[in-house]
Amino acid sequence: MAQQGIGAQVAEAIAELLRRRTREGIYAELAGGLDPAVDTATYPVLSALARRGPSSAAALAVEIGLDRSVTSRHATRLERAGLLRRDPDPADARATLLNLTEGGEQAIAIMRERLAQRLDRHLAAWPEDEARAFAAALARFVHEKPFS
Repeated sequence: MAQQGIGAQVAEAIAELLRRRTREGIYAELAGGLDPAVDTATYPVLSALARRGPSSAAALAVEIGLDRSVTSRHATRLERAGLLRRDPDPADARATLLNLTEGGEQAIAIMRERLAQRLDRHLAAWPEDEARAFAAALARFVHEKPFS
């Protein structure tokens, strides 16, 4: 069997990270003990709003890869829990923008801290120079947007 090229190795690793069961396991761990409205289904809505800022349900749906109606249903659950709100869109009087509330921002901060701590625990087993090199290389890879 021929040795895999670097691109194939990276593609295989990315595929493993993107598997639904992997994502759902991470989301469940990060959301555990927070408001019941924050779960594996609604996590991507909160996370994308934290990254993008105020967004229409349609734009958010594209960002997270869900149907607009599913995204809207998740947003409604989060709105009822006080984690996001619908604000008028200043560019279109007929439209609304989804926006995190203070409670939503706090939930995101908790989940980001949990994720950082989980990664810190894992990377603590690596030599520090390797962990730093990995973090720098991954940040560079993402910044270069190879899939845009």
